[in-house]
Amino acid sequence: MKPTLRPPGWLRPASMASVLAIGSLALALLVHTPLATTARAATTEGAQTAASADTRPDIVKRGEYLARAGDCIACHTAPRGRMFAGGLAMETPFGTLYSPNITPDPQYGIGTWSEEAFFNMMRTGKKPDGSLIYPAMPIAQYTKVTREDSNAIFAFLKTVEPVRQPNRPHTLRFPFNQRDLLYGWRTLYFREGEFQPDPTKSVEWNRGAYLVEGLGHCTMCHTRINMLGGSSPREQFAGGLIPVQNWYAPSLTSDKDGGLGDWSIEDIVDLLQAGISKRGAVYGPMAEVTYHSLQYMTDEDIRAIGVYLKSLPDVQGRKTGPSATPDPKVFALGKQIYADKCAICHGANGEGQLPHYPPLAGNQSIEMDSAVNPIRIVLNGGFPPGTIRNPQPFGMPPFGQELNDTEAAAVVTFIRTAWGNHGLPVTPHQVNELRKAPLH
Repeated sequence: MKPTLRPPGWLRPASMASVLAIGSLALALLVHTPLATTARAATTEGAQTAASADTRPDIVKRGEYLARAGDCIACHTAPRGRMFAGGLAMETPFGTLYSPNITPDPQYGIGTWSEEAFFNMMRTGKKPDGSLIYPAMPIAQYTKVTREDSNAIFAFLKTVEPVRQPNRPHTLRFPFNQRDLLYGWRTLYFREGEFQPDPTKSVEWNRGAYLVEGLGHCTMCHTRINMLGGSSPREQFAGGLIPVQNWYAPSLTSDKDGGLGDWSIEDIVDLLQAGISKRGAVYGPMAEVTYHSLQYMTDEDIRAIGVYLKSLPDVQGRKTGPSATPDPKVFALGKQIYADKCAICHGANGEGQLPHYPPLAGNQSIEMDSAVNPIRIVLNGGFPPGTIRNPQPFGMPPFGQELNDTEAAAVVTFIRTAWGNHGLPVTPHQVNELRKAPLH
């Protein structure tokens, strides 16, 4: 069976690799002990010889679907590269990580891996030779994947075209290139084990939880990453800045201020599957997730995700008005710029023009404490992804070349505090800092 996945187009893969690698390595320096070497020796499984996967068409088709759900293509396909041949560069302050080749090439890919070896990698976060995988791969989430689903993904990968492309070695500086140091990170942040359904919840809820917590690895972006490259269970899904990429992943909880508390399940389904909804549109890294993964998922699975997300508890609470009164001169300047450049699409009162131009009044992505996303959209513009349900998305032009830092700060301040919005004012310094942010 020939795979039908299409390679990345104009969108570059979103990756938390650099962030997690940095944190895990830094942590490992603090907690590594000689016992780590012994532990590795005790768990080394050794390279395994090739074993035939169950490549019946129905299994392969299911594996392709699950590989999409896990967004494997995003990290394992470099821009303009061959599908699943790896080579995607993931920059970090400590050097560069490169994603591996996972085609069935026997020399450079997983052609000699057995079904058992692949499952053990998913469950334990270790290669067949026992070496630890950097948590750039969402090992803390993929450990929850069932054996049946792991086998199906492996069956699909065995059918893709083998690519004889060597894996590029990571170029991490010493001591960050010592994999044994990762035992420290794993001690704090890795809990091996399959997802366990909650018997008090519905089948639909449990399906959504499995996809969100496992293959979807949503916590990788939507949970604040601490200085050690890990996250606190208390802050799961509460949102946070994605380091290096400098986008803010909003809360997925029922928080009515910056989360999904005011959203219907239909709003969530539309945003994830089409890339647009009456509540907003996806940009930045989330646009890539929708483009490569979510648009291809079934209505039932996307709805299950929505059901699960709507059950996540509110951890913030609703604000009732502007967080701070903006300077009247700044507000007036922003209002003038908005009328000249923004109102034609977003409406004089921020009401938007659905479905193509989202409303700005009452828009959580505009109001939430972090102003990173609205600043970046004003500076750099952007398009939602082209999807099956929205193949010709309307975009926003960049204004970074037209507006200086003071003007950009003024218009973002205006939209964050006008029409009853309760965002904080923005400073020219904040704008200037984000001019340096990477565009991908």
